[in-house]
Amino acid sequence: MHGSMSAAASRRAARRRGDGGELGTLGKIAYKPIGLTLGMLGGLVAGKIFGIIWKRISGEDRAPQPLSGDYSTREVLLAATIQGAVFGLVKTAIDRYGMKGVRRLLDEPPPPAHAPRHGRVVHPVEA
Repeated sequence: MHGSMSAAASRRAARRRGDGGELGTLGKIAYKPIGLTLGMLGGLVAGKIFGIIWKRISGEDRAPQPLSGDYSTREVLLAATIQGAVFGLVKTAIDRYGMKGVRRLLDEPPPPAHAPRHGRVVHPVEA
């Protein structure tokens, strides 16, 4: 790498500096009610998706509860892992597409492909 940052490291540094293409003030205000609504709907969708997956894996209609003595620790941890992955995936998808929708609605330009560094765009060859 010849002492320069990778593209991923450059993006992480840009996020820490706050110049990674976040929504502007108006976009953040506009996204709040949309994000809350989409988040609630996403939780319902994620719950349904998890229920379908769990039923196919275990053959049971309900996932084991953490404090239930009717299931092994392995089953409880497996259910929690799958549930966390499904909810995380759905939340991330909702946040990403919600942000893109708000940008389109407000006609905000998308962030540059690579965050600017010292007033110029960093190209992959330089990163």
